[in-house]
Amino acid sequence: MNEQKDIKIGFSSLKVWGRMIPYLKPYKKSLIAIGVLMMINAAVDVIYPILAGRAVSQFVEPRRTEGLLTFGLIYLAIIILQTFSTILFLRQALFTETKIRRDLCITLFDHLQTLSFSYYNVTPVGTILSRVMSDTERIGAAFTWSLVDVCWSSAYLIGCIGSMLFINWKLALMIIVIIPIIGFLTIKFQKRILATNREVRRVNSEITRHYNEGISGSKTSKTMVIEDKNTSAFKKVTQEMRSKSVHLAFLGSVYVPIIVFLTSLAVAFVLTSGGSMAMNRLIDIGTLTIFINYALTISHPVQSFANTITNFFSTQANVERVFELLDSKPEITDTPEVVAKYGTSFEPKIDNWEAIEGNITFENVSFMYSDGTEYVLEDFNLDIPTGTTIAIVGETGAGKSTLVNLACRFFEPTKGRILIDGKDYKDRSMLWLHSNIGYVLQTPHLFSGSVKENIRYGRLDATDDEIIDAAKLVGAHDFIMKMEKGYDSDVGEGGGQLSTGEKQLVSFARAVLSNPRIFVLDEATSSIDTHTEQIIQTAISTLLENRTSFLIAHRLSTIRQADLILVVKHGKIIERGTHHDLMKNGGYYADLYNKQFEDETAETVFAGQ
Repeated sequence: MNEQKDIKIGFSSLKVWGRMIPYLKPYKKSLIAIGVLMMINAAVDVIYPILAGRAVSQFVEPRRTEGLLTFGLIYLAIIILQTFSTILFLRQALFTETKIRRDLCITLFDHLQTLSFSYYNVTPVGTILSRVMSDTERIGAAFTWSLVDVCWSSAYLIGCIGSMLFINWKLALMIIVIIPIIGFLTIKFQKRILATNREVRRVNSEITRHYNEGISGSKTSKTMVIEDKNTSAFKKVTQEMRSKSVHLAFLGSVYVPIIVFLTSLAVAFVLTSGGSMAMNRLIDIGTLTIFINYALTISHPVQSFANTITNFFSTQANVERVFELLDSKPEITDTPEVVAKYGTSFEPKIDNWEAIEGNITFENVSFMYSDGTEYVLEDFNLDIPTGTTIAIVGETGAGKSTLVNLACRFFEPTKGRILIDGKDYKDRSMLWLHSNIGYVLQTPHLFSGSVKENIRYGRLDATDDEIIDAAKLVGAHDFIMKMEKGYDSDVGEGGGQLSTGEKQLVSFARAVLSNPRIFVLDEATSSIDTHTEQIIQTAISTLLENRTSFLIAHRLSTIRQADLILVVKHGKIIERGTHHDLMKNGGYYADLYNKQFEDETAETVFAGQ
C-alpha cells in the first residue's frame, strides 16, 4: 500500500528535494528541453484565440477572402510547429521519466543487496516493493509531467494575461479578477480531494488484502467454518470504500460546477461589456471573439497549476520513503581495509582471495539480537576442525539457526570473535566467505526460469554435464527427466510448478554444484520422502567428506553419524557430544530421540495397517 502522509513545506522539505539533484543532473538537458517545448506549445495556444479574432475581423465581418490563403498557410505552419513540439516533448518526457525511475530502482536494488539479514527480518516484503515500484514511479512522473504542466500552465496564463492587457485592459480586468478566486477554490478543494483520495487508496488496499486472504486461505476458512466472519469483515471494508468514494465523487461534483460557473461568469462579463463596446464601435467583433476564447480557457491553466503544485508536494512522502530505505545501513559491513584488499560484492578482487580450508573457531562468543534484551549465546567456545560435521538439534523455535548464522556471518558476535582458518573472519571479505558456503534451506527459493538455470546459479560457469552430474548425485535427475522439457522445463514463479520436495532437490543440486568448503543443511530433507532421503543421505556422506558442515535437523535419526551434536533449548546450548555419548547420558537429547523414535515407529505401524 502506497500510503501518503501530511506534508509540511519548509527547510526540511528543501533538504528532501535537494537529495534528488544527483538523479536529475544527468537529464538536465532533457528537463530544459521539456520546459522550452512546453513554453512553445503554450505560446501557440495563446496565439490561437488571437488568430481566431483576426479571422473574424479580416475575413468574416468584412465578408472578403483577400489574404485568406496567406492566413491559412500561417495557421497551418503554427499547427505543424505545435505538432512537432508536442511529439518532441512527449518523447523527452517519457525518456526522462523512465530514466529517472530506472536510476532510482537500480540504486535501491543495489542497496538492498548490501543490507543485512536483520533488515529483512523486520521489514515486510510489501513495504520494500512499494518503495522500489510505486514510490519511484510517482517520483519519476513528478519530475517530468509536473514540469510539463507547470511550464505550460504558467506560460499560458502569463501569455493570456499579457495579450489581454495589451489588446484591451478594461476587458482584461473583467477576466483577470476571476483568476485568484478560481485559484483559491482549486487549492481548497484539492487539499480535501487529495486527502479523501488517499483514504480511498488505503481502503482499496484493504479490499485487495481481503481478496488475497480469502482466496489463498479458502481451505483454512472452510475447515474452520469462518466464512460468515470473512463475509462480515469484507462487507465492512467495502461499505467504508463506498462511503469514501461517494464523498470523493461529491467533492468533484461540487468543485467542477463552481469552476464552470465562474468561467461562465467571466464569459458573461465579457459578452455584456464587450458587446456594449462593440455596439458603440469601441472594439471590433474580432477583439470580442479573442476575449470570449480567453474567458472560456482561462480556468484551465489555473486548475492545472494548482493541481500540479499540490500533487508535486504530496510526492514528498514518496521521496522521503525512498531515501529512508537508502539511508538504512547494513549492520554487517567490511572494513575499508578489507574492501581495499578483497573488493566489494559488486567489484570483488578475486585474485586476492585466499583458499579456504574450513576450520571454524568460536572464541568466547556472546550474541544478542539488536532488538533483544538478553544473550542467546554466551561465552561460547568451540573449535571445528576441517571436515567436521556438526549437528544442531532442538525443538521448533529453540534457536538452532543462531549458531549457523554466526558461523556464516549473517550475524556477527556481540562479544568475542569467530576465526576461519585461524583468522578473524572480519578481516576477510564477506563475499569470500559466502562464496564458499553451500546453504540448503527447509523451504528453498527457486528463481523464475528453467531447472537448468536454477541449478546453474550454484556456479554460473558450470557446463550442462556438470549440472546433470550434480542433479544425479542428489537424486533429482529422474524427476527432472520426467518433466515435459527435462532440464529446460520452467519451474514457475518461486518454483510453483514443483513440489516442495522437488524444490529441495533442485536447491540441493545447486549447492552441490557450487562445490563449497562449508555446507549448511537446514532441515533439508524434511519434505522429502523416505526413499529419496536415503538417496540423499548416501550422497551427503560422500559429499561432506573433508568439508565442514552444519546439519540443522528435525529427524534425529539422520544425524547419528555427526562428529558433534549440539542440543539447543531456549536459545542456549544445554548439551554437546556424539550421539552415543548423549544417549548414554540420558539427558534432554536422549528424551527427544526416544520420543521421536516412538512416534516414527507408531507411524510406521499405522501406515502398514
